Amino acid sequence: MKKQLLFLILLPWLALSVPAQENQALKKVFDNIKVYDGAYTLNGDLWRGIHPKEVKVPTWERMQNRRRKYEEYVKQLQMIKNLDLNRQDQISKAIKLMQLQDYMSSVQYKTALIPFNAEGGFFNNATFFMRGLPFGSKTDYEAYLKWLPSYKKWLEAHTSLMKLGIQEKIVAPRVIVKNMLKLLKPWSATNYKTHPFYVPFRRLPSNISSAEQSQLKRQVKKILQQEIIPAYQRLYGFVETQYLKASPQKVGVSHLPNGRAYYENRVKYYTTLNISPDSVFKIGQQEVKRIRGQMEQIIQQLKFKGTWADFFQFMRTDAQFFPKSGQELLSYAAWLSKKAEGELPKLFKKLYSLPFTVAPVPTNIAPTYTAGRYVPGSRFANRPGTYWVNTYDLKSRTLYTLPALTLHESVPGHHLQITLAAENRIKGNPDFRNSYYISAFGEGWGLYAEYLGEEMGIYTTPYEKFGRYTYEIWRACRLVVDVGMHYKGWTREQAIKFMADNTALSLHEVNTEIDRYIAWPGQALSYKIGEITIKYLRQKATKALGQKFDIQQFHEVILRNGSVPLPILREEVEQYINTNR
Repeated sequence: MKKQLLFLILLPWLALSVPAQENQALKKVFDNIKVYDGAYTLNGDLWRGIHPKEVKVPTWERMQNRRRKYEEYVKQLQMIKNLDLNRQDQISKAIKLMQLQDYMSSVQYKTALIPFNAEGGFFNNATFFMRGLPFGSKTDYEAYLKWLPSYKKWLEAHTSLMKLGIQEKIVAPRVIVKNMLKLLKPWSATNYKTHPFYVPFRRLPSNISSAEQSQLKRQVKKILQQEIIPAYQRLYGFVETQYLKASPQKVGVSHLPNGRAYYENRVKYYTTLNISPDSVFKIGQQEVKRIRGQMEQIIQQLKFKGTWADFFQFMRTDAQFFPKSGQELLSYAAWLSKKAEGELPKLFKKLYSLPFTVAPVPTNIAPTYTAGRYVPGSRFANRPGTYWVNTYDLKSRTLYTLPALTLHESVPGHHLQITLAAENRIKGNPDFRNSYYISAFGEGWGLYAEYLGEEMGIYTTPYEKFGRYTYEIWRACRLVVDVGMHYKGWTREQAIKFMADNTALSLHEVNTEIDRYIAWPGQALSYKIGEITIKYLRQKATKALGQKFDIQQFHEVILRNGSVPLPILREEVEQYINTNR
């Protein structure tokens, strides 16, 4: 295992000791990219809480043109030497290259022709961006109504991409397409009052008169009934007939044209390391074996009489491990998050000012959604961060895994990590440093936050400790099943069995998770690889500094630059060690 860890960490360094300066050549390239990307913005200024004027629709021709333009920008960035850049500019350059190359890969391998995954995509992304829009005045609602009709163009443009995907044999697996049909139902239902786009009209602000409210409701009714719902129904009909018929039974991306090369590309992108799928697979096997040993010790401690499989069956079925209501689940998650928050000052010097709340996963996506998720907040939009907890199908929501989930999604996990990055942004850094999420860093930190729960005293029973190991082995299993399905020819059933045999996750969660990996090749690898790296760096710093090691200072080093590739994180810790010896 030590050799594997060294392989992950020992990568080429960038220059570290350069004068602090703002490189104008780099700034010019960044500015040019920003102006160029403005023409391709998905939904105008949605993420800044401003109503867009129209939807910018993608076409395959525009995507190819964008790829060619990005190739020019990559060349320009690569011509700027790292020795001419200060540390922050070095990091910004590396992140922008990563961002550009990711888009270029989606066009090169034509996977952009599958514009959705197991949780949704172009057809339901409004669930996320609408919560960031202002709905406080009549003007806000009028702007929304002016924009809404153009959304049908968005649906039609993506339908065209999917049709081209059929021609190119770049089509999502059948299990994911069937799932898409389930997710499309609330968007294509005939009752306009239940439509997600109608949600802002269910409770209009009191500063709008009754007469004006009635007028606004009549307008949205007309738009939904005459334009938006028919557009969704056409999309549903296309998916149900043409697209589903063309979808393959096999689940791995390697079955697509150039699929193996694409998966190798995804492994390097999501881990941010020059590592092969086979190496990831071996690391996963080793980690599964190690963590399983720790889980077996807990079973022995509990003096459970039965086999490994019997204990899993007990954990998945005994009533003591499940909430009796959605409110009980939410209340426990809220209590755990506040308990964790109370431990933060011991581990972190800098804390956030923006609060977070706990809320259920929206009902229209809950059936196929994960157990929980963090949705970032915004000081600009006066919106707190939100820790979503899935209250759908309570018999699949195990209480013993909730402490680990809460640590990961709220604090010291994603809320702390993402909010600190936003609030402590470094002056002069480009905007994309705040908005670009590098999964190996972010999810690696989330999994490391679960580990910190042991030092924070969050796991108070053997069952909760078992739940923490269930979550860790789940991420280790991902390294095996993701590579297995996408690179080694595993079936969905093989992946489900491997996950079910090695974790105490409910079978519902096992199925939804496997489908998520099928539709999102490589992303599941980022969690465990990121966590291994952070834990390795902590061990290295502890050993090198001895009594000089400061856990608060170490965490500040890890988090101070926001989301970064793992090789850069390693360099930051090396610099911290050398400075404090």
